[in-house]
Amino acid sequence: MKLLHGILFLFGLAFALEAEEPKRPNILFIFADDWGRYASIYHRNSSPGSPLSALNEFVRTPNFDELASKGVLFRNAHVNAPSCTPCRSSLLSGQYFWRTGRGAILSGAHWDPSIPSYPLLLRDSGYSIGKSYKVWGPGEPTDAPFDGQRYAYEKAGKRFGQFSEQVTKLAANGKSIPEAKEVLFNEVRGNFHQFLADRDPVKPFHYWFGPTNTHRSWQQGSGKALWNIDPDQLKGKIPPFLPDVPEVREDLADYLGEVAALDGAMGVLLDELKKTGDYDNTLIVISGDHGAPGFPNGKCNLYTFGTGVSLAITGPGVKGGRVVDDFVNLVDLAPTFLETANVKIPEVVTGHSLWPLLRSEKSGQVDPERTWTVTGRERHVDNAREGSLPYPQRAIHSGQYLYIINFKPDRDPLGGYEALDKEKGVTPERILKDTRVALGDMDAGPTKSWLVANRHTDFGKPYFDKTFGKRPKEELYDLAKDPFETTNVAKDPAYAEIRGRLEKKLLDELKRSGDPRLENDGAFFENPPMSGPVR
Repeated sequence: MKLLHGILFLFGLAFALEAEEPKRPNILFIFADDWGRYASIYHRNSSPGSPLSALNEFVRTPNFDELASKGVLFRNAHVNAPSCTPCRSSLLSGQYFWRTGRGAILSGAHWDPSIPSYPLLLRDSGYSIGKSYKVWGPGEPTDAPFDGQRYAYEKAGKRFGQFSEQVTKLAANGKSIPEAKEVLFNEVRGNFHQFLADRDPVKPFHYWFGPTNTHRSWQQGSGKALWNIDPDQLKGKIPPFLPDVPEVREDLADYLGEVAALDGAMGVLLDELKKTGDYDNTLIVISGDHGAPGFPNGKCNLYTFGTGVSLAITGPGVKGGRVVDDFVNLVDLAPTFLETANVKIPEVVTGHSLWPLLRSEKSGQVDPERTWTVTGRERHVDNAREGSLPYPQRAIHSGQYLYIINFKPDRDPLGGYEALDKEKGVTPERILKDTRVALGDMDAGPTKSWLVANRHTDFGKPYFDKTFGKRPKEELYDLAKDPFETTNVAKDPAYAEIRGRLEKKLLDELKRSGDPRLENDGAFFENPPMSGPVR
């Protein structure tokens, strides 16, 4: 009888321990299209005149700031590639983009199902998963159910992706500006609310919110009209690689207005989490897929303005109230999410979980090994260069230096511009509306239009040439002396030792990770298959 009582006691203890086991955290991932390192908290955590201070003085992001203050704010987060699809293939797989086959190429992207993808690994481990707006990736969530579960939650609307345009339209039809904004924020609320209502309450969840409003196009003049961001206040304070002219200042103000709208959506999502009681058990991760579109040095460039992104993480287990300077890459998010869920990280993953940084109580440089990261680029739009040729680049970013290899310096980095002078009808007005009419690797917009219209003037030509002209095989920038990366010192004898050391470190990492760009003169990317998986 004593033996039976002992056995029953042990079973009871086991059940009690299982019942007391904490529930795995939910994950809310806010990942905005074309949103770089722009948030007002970065201005408050920077020195005057630094790249973090520029522009961030003028944007207001109270919801992001509050979350970042409670959690960890990263000052040196980069994407692996400054183009949507390769960046997302890297993020979803936890691998460098050059390891993701056709997922490394924007046009005609195709996912090889043998490559592990973290959302599907979470799903298979028991998570309810869902999304609103843009994701892209393996098993792209759609309205079609999978095992009875619906992924896409967008029935409340999809207009948030054109925030300023939609608000302007609603205001023209009789609504006040605050009322028009609320219509769009209620769309965000409705989609998330439906997901929370549909998910299995027993399971943890992963929800991906992927707004596109910070992608072109936005309503011209909306920064001032909707958010009171006066373009005139930016005069004399914008990065030196941008022409400080009214058209560009207004374009930047409008872009920062979309960042403010993004922040408003964050507040809505957090409010819904608190209403359902899920807030305290939710890991919240907020970032973007590369720098600003349609500006020099931004999207499609390996300069910090193109690859540097906002990143804040808060939630259960995170030692908050810290600003961290470690170099991290969004390739690190997949293993971070998997570790959060107690899911085994696949051996092919090249990223490294951020949990050692999140659990630390240190600020500044936490991990002495995280002093650099690697970025790269191949192809953005198909027709940017004749023959659909890529513009292959790889770079290593560190605290003091940025080193870039342009593998094919004879090619046009952002697309050919011969058509500007040879073809009729290729005007600044047309370029303002049509991304691909010329110089296809820069998004169309007022800044691009200004560069084209002023390419022959004494003031405009240097900006045009620096943005679109051919680049040398190697670029090296001393960030301590040149924080905006305007002076290439790769050929300066004083930097010969530094250049050689960075080149070796970069090439060693590319070789270690099996970058096809180093094999057979990059034939894999030079002649990519037009359909089907590659690995």
